[in-house]
Amino acid sequence: MKQLLAWVYAPLFWVGFIGWALWLVQVDEPQWLGLVVVCAVVVSFIAEWWLPYEPQWNRNQGDRRRDLIHAVVNEGLNAAGLLILPVLTALLAVDGVWPRAWPLWEQLLLAIFIADAGITLMHYASHRFAALWRLHAVHHSVQRLYGFNGLMKHPLHQMLEATAGLLPLILLGIPTDVALLLALAIAVQLLLQHSNVDMRLGPLRWVFAWAPVHRFHHMKYGRAGDVNFGLFFNLWDWLLGTAFYSHDYRMGQGDLGIGSRPDFPREYVTQLCDPFRTVRLSREPPVPVGLIQDSYVQVAQRRPGRDTK
Repeated sequence: MKQLLAWVYAPLFWVGFIGWALWLVQVDEPQWLGLVVVCAVVVSFIAEWWLPYEPQWNRNQGDRRRDLIHAVVNEGLNAAGLLILPVLTALLAVDGVWPRAWPLWEQLLLAIFIADAGITLMHYASHRFAALWRLHAVHHSVQRLYGFNGLMKHPLHQMLEATAGLLPLILLGIPTDVALLLALAIAVQLLLQHSNVDMRLGPLRWVFAWAPVHRFHHMKYGRAGDVNFGLFFNLWDWLLGTAFYSHDYRMGQGDLGIGSRPDFPREYVTQLCDPFRTVRLSREPPVPVGLIQDSYVQVAQRRPGRDTK
């Protein structure tokens, strides 16, 4: 049973919850979309408990309260953005561009594709420019990966990513119902992308940026973790030359975080202040033997560490 769940979990989770949301909007019941998100969170936690990739990542490391605050604040910002979306669209949109005649699911896929491009490019830039990295580092400070910490982001960086993803859609005149579905799809994707479920993807690992792919992005070994930036799809990483997957190396406790900042603050308020204070960097830990043979990691390790920007 567990082996079957490992293979079907990710596609069923993605299609199931996004499909449920599509149906609710089509029958004019969008007020129940919050229930879809709550159910997705509950299912994510149950699956992580029943089929964990790394059992230690299921244990509270003094971060649950902090991660909950991050989630509430950042989802609140998302909700506020959705509230003002009709005003922004009315002011900025080019009339008649958005394909409103398409079926709703096609409009959603288009919105996901466009938003994914903008968010991925902002994510990539956040690993290249010092000011952006200081904000983004909050997300990379996690010591474990589980579904809920996908929303552990500095609120300023959350707004930058949201702007990069949504501004093109606003200019195109995205309808409010499609924007609601997009927000839900992003929440579902973040749960899968940071999941601690021991899922198997097979060929889907080349398409979807789910946990078995994204875990390598959180490696603490300098620029070796500058891979797999995509939110939804790996297409952008293929184009950027940053796609990476290893069958041989299994991520575990101690592989995650920011190697040059093992003392990164753990409390919510201190994390909000961290980008604006002077910090001292430690020597980055060496790349594990299981990864050092990979050609991408060898090239990445020859680049300056991301914290020196």
